Amino acid sequence: MRENAMPPPPSSTRRAVAVVVMVPVLVAFALWAFAWPAARTAPRDLPVGVAGPAEAAAPVQQQLEQHGDAFDVHRFADEAAARRAIVHRDVYGAVVTTPRGPRLLTASAASPAVAQLLRDAVASQTPPNAPPQVEDVVPAPASDPRGSALSASVLPLALAAVATGLLVAMGRLGARRSVAALFAASALIGAVSAAMTSSWLEILPGNWWAVAGSVSLTVLAGAALVAGCAALLGHPGLGLGAVLVVLLGNPFSGVPSAPELLPRPAGLIGQLLPPGAGGSLLRSVSFFDGNAALGPSLVLTAWSVLGLAAIVLGALRPHARRAAATPAPTPTTRTPPTRATQVATADQQTPTAPGNPHTQPVG
Repeated sequence: MRENAMPPPPSSTRRAVAVVVMVPVLVAFALWAFAWPAARTAPRDLPVGVAGPAEAAAPVQQQLEQHGDAFDVHRFADEAAARRAIVHRDVYGAVVTTPRGPRLLTASAASPAVAQLLRDAVASQTPPNAPPQVEDVVPAPASDPRGSALSASVLPLALAAVATGLLVAMGRLGARRSVAALFAASALIGAVSAAMTSSWLEILPGNWWAVAGSVSLTVLAGAALVAGCAALLGHPGLGLGAVLVVLLGNPFSGVPSAPELLPRPAGLIGQLLPPGAGGSLLRSVSFFDGNAALGPSLVLTAWSVLGLAAIVLGALRPHARRAAATPAPTPTTRTPPTRATQVATADQQTPTAPGNPHTQPVG
């Protein structure tokens, strides 16, 4: 009779069920993270300015506030103050009231999508025969007028950070070598990226060293996050780090549009993760002379410090576990030998003649 095949072990069955269940969950999570922000893009407390005399600027402000919480309106005394606010990245644009009609100041370098949104919003409130004058105070580079090249660079940098952290974690280099490898790899990635984006493609026309340093800090923050999670949590930590950097950090970064155009709280979360903070830092150092760079720099530095500290802590934990698992030596009490034990020991130490196991005592 043919015997039935043996059933698979329970562990194999559990792994198969985990694969079947986790793959759809991962796909659903990825679709939510990438599709939800894109499908709900709209202004939410978008900072814009209104400049000019109070009697002329008040109607413009009221028209903008009619959009609910779409715009966060800032009042400025004159056009010069509005320009300074745009350059310092306090607002994305400003409407200046003039005797000849409204004049719109934009900054496509901050966000081409927001610049176009402001054009449409102001144009809808003016007569068709008198369109507003538009001036791009901080324009995007001619090589990337829509910001598509800068937006496309976010995912490669996130993947580079994850790959660096993964290789360091899997290499088991130790704390010192892991930290050194993260710094060296991040510096090289920053130099290569600056050479491509600034020198060759010219999509980031700022100071070369500032661009290279910003990319390096962004990669270091993401790589330290991944390696630190792996050092504390093992293989699940690698997955957690990849989810935070790629599946959440990339779509929530707001680089293709703006953080204020993403649904809440995606925009805020994105700016607290390395890709979003890195994108904001790159815009500041490339187009705005470093204005508003402090916040993103602090976020990236915090992730770097936390990740490196986790690596050091994870390297110390195995030593602590081994020391705790080693049993302490138990003290033993030496018992003095008895008379019978001494006689038996003496008999065992008495030599015998070869071939004669029963020797007679000498009389």
